[in-house]
Amino acid sequence: MACKHGYCSFLVSTVLVLVAGTSLSAERNVIIFVTDDMGPDAGCYGNSVIKTPHLDTLAKDGIRMTSAFCTTASCSASRSVILTGMYNHANAQYGHEHSYHHFRTADNIKSLPVRLTEAGYRTARIGKLHVGPEEVYKFGLALPGNARSPVEMAENCRELIAAKSEQPFFLYFCTTDPHRSGGGEGRDGEKERKADPFGNRPRGYPGVTEVKYDPKEVLVPPFLPDTKACREELAQYYQSVSRIDQGLGRLMQILKESGHHDDTLVIFTSDHGIAFPGAKTNLYEPGMKVPMVIRGFRVPGSKFKVEEGTVCDAMVCHADLTPTILEFAGVREASAKPQVGTQIQGKSFLSALRDEKAKGYDEVYASHTFHEITMYYPMKVVRTRTHKLIWNIAYPLPFPFASDLWDASTWQDVYQHGPETTYGKRTVKAYIHRPQFELYDLVNDPDEVKNLAGDPANAKLLEELKGKIKAFQKRTNDPWILKWDYE
Repeated sequence: MACKHGYCSFLVSTVLVLVAGTSLSAERNVIIFVTDDMGPDAGCYGNSVIKTPHLDTLAKDGIRMTSAFCTTASCSASRSVILTGMYNHANAQYGHEHSYHHFRTADNIKSLPVRLTEAGYRTARIGKLHVGPEEVYKFGLALPGNARSPVEMAENCRELIAAKSEQPFFLYFCTTDPHRSGGGEGRDGEKERKADPFGNRPRGYPGVTEVKYDPKEVLVPPFLPDTKACREELAQYYQSVSRIDQGLGRLMQILKESGHHDDTLVIFTSDHGIAFPGAKTNLYEPGMKVPMVIRGFRVPGSKFKVEEGTVCDAMVCHADLTPTILEFAGVREASAKPQVGTQIQGKSFLSALRDEKAKGYDEVYASHTFHEITMYYPMKVVRTRTHKLIWNIAYPLPFPFASDLWDASTWQDVYQHGPETTYGKRTVKAYIHRPQFELYDLVNDPDEVKNLAGDPANAKLLEELKGKIKAFQKRTNDPWILKWDYE
């Protein structure tokens, strides 16, 4: 009888490779579970309203990162960083891959799935890929499944996970939830925009018990306006997140049933922050901060295990995921001298997980260029424990909107009242028209409202952080470093 997804031919054709003298073990399976446009909104992150019991259990059994960040709050660009360990300005995935946007990763980049395939892993993906070309992001299998139906997706991974093999598996599991899904426009002559459904639908999804929320009970974060329109959209967002949680629960159940619950590294994260103006496509905190929960970390070659329920405050970013996974897998560079410009730029944080107060992980960097092709607005960021500097390179331009964020009822409900209207803690005008530099004291101003860049008292700090950005650009081969000297 033929295998449902072609596993027989796949397993026969896959050769176990020894990389730099390291033999792989079938006990080093890896799953990256990536949601789409989700902030750290879960019970384990302090949200008392949203129901995420399975993610909360993952955190209870593993490690909850409290200072995890994306490097660019745009879908394709962020996913390229996750899968290469390189910033998007270096791997050339400057913006969206699909449709007429057509940004593509450079052909000479070696991605995480390719590295793991070469090392003998069975590699598979399911759901949203959103990067290209396929040759760069080559997986052994592309599993079918509606990316809005996470329980169904999990079931479609059962055969891969349960397969009897001496080779470990790497699964890239990506939902489209809780991305906006459209359909929030006024209908039948109505002028009022309706809340985006965030993928929720009346007939539901297979295996999912939909969890619905009262808009009056949702928690409105400070960067958003506390309005009826915003609350209605947050309620839809919460429902979508709870559906994801059930998919995670089913995936963990399958790991248990297959005997791989205790030998699989599971990393749960999001590509970037929530799909509301002020977060997605921005490099303010709501755009950069992401959930990251990890279960199953063991230091290769040692008896060390992270205690259950660990909280780690190491400042890590998506560029660090590839090197961390490769270290966990025991895979090292096959070449001692990788081609300049194509080497991994993040660093493994495996050792940082030993301590709640990790040392040596005290700053992260971000680099944004495009979202959609019409949205050129390059930003460079250094974020330390106490401060953040944003360099808006194209600051004379108005800040551009992703099409789904512009149409959001949350935004339009405020925007229609004029530029001096307050949206969260900024005016509409301040959100759209930004200065060249934004310097924030995150200790005393966590909502990033008071820009200190023009204050002479902070001149020394400003220059120090500018220097950090320049050094970051130099070591990561950033073409936009030229903008310091002209234009």
